[in-house]
Amino acid sequence: MILFPAIDLKDGQCVRLKLGEMASATVYNEDPAAQARAFEDQGFEWLHVVDLNGAFEGQSVNGAAVEAILKATKNPVQLGGGIRTLAHIESWLDKGLARVILGTIAVRDPDLVREACKRFPGRVAVGIDAKGGKVAVEGWAEASELGVIELAKRFEGAGVAAIIYTDIDRDGVLAGINWESTIELAGAVSIPVIASGGLASIADIVRMKMPDAARLEGAISGRALYDGRIDPAEALGVLNGTLTLEPAKFEQEDRS
Repeated sequence: MILFPAIDLKDGQCVRLKLGEMASATVYNEDPAAQARAFEDQGFEWLHVVDLNGAFEGQSVNGAAVEAILKATKNPVQLGGGIRTLAHIESWLDKGLARVILGTIAVRDPDLVREACKRFPGRVAVGIDAKGGKVAVEGWAEASELGVIELAKRFEGAGVAAIIYTDIDRDGVLAGINWESTIELAGAVSIPVIASGGLASIADIVRMKMPDAARLEGAISGRALYDGRIDPAEALGVLNGTLTLEPAKFEQEDRS
């Protein structure tokens, strides 16, 4: 089970949004490469990066910051945001990305995703961002009529390395992962699922270790790490089994 720390890039800075609204960005670090090094030093083994400007504009905008991150860390990096062509995919993978995340193009041109999976086995993930149960595209600015599971099933057998599922209604507001929808998606497809949006506390980390979440590849954490609500050593200890915390403790706290 992997905990992916997130670096969201806006205008070259490391930020977090609330509910996907660009106007609500909070800057956490003006040096994304330094943030990447910090996450590696804390013991994280992967990095999740999103080019927020790119997601809205449909092309890479924060390329210089991404390249600086790749030079700063030895950890594998997955990148989403504005990646819309095979040439763009190949270019980023050649620069050292472990995998690209395709979101809008997965809705607009699923055949391109399938072709990318053939050309770059194990290095293409699909990002499914949902609001009210429906898939959103273009940096969450547009809603579609597609359901989450409907879209995910289109890529069964295509070779997609993972699905990153984000509940937009919970993103950046520390409301907790939408475990019900996430686990439902993980049970509906054979593709590994990564939970995203709302991871709020160590209780969510403990939840990741429960049996019904075993099919997940992991979860992404952003604001809770930056705000100090999650201690990296404690979270990684829970996930790797060196630290045990009882779920009942958190269930009782939730009811109080």
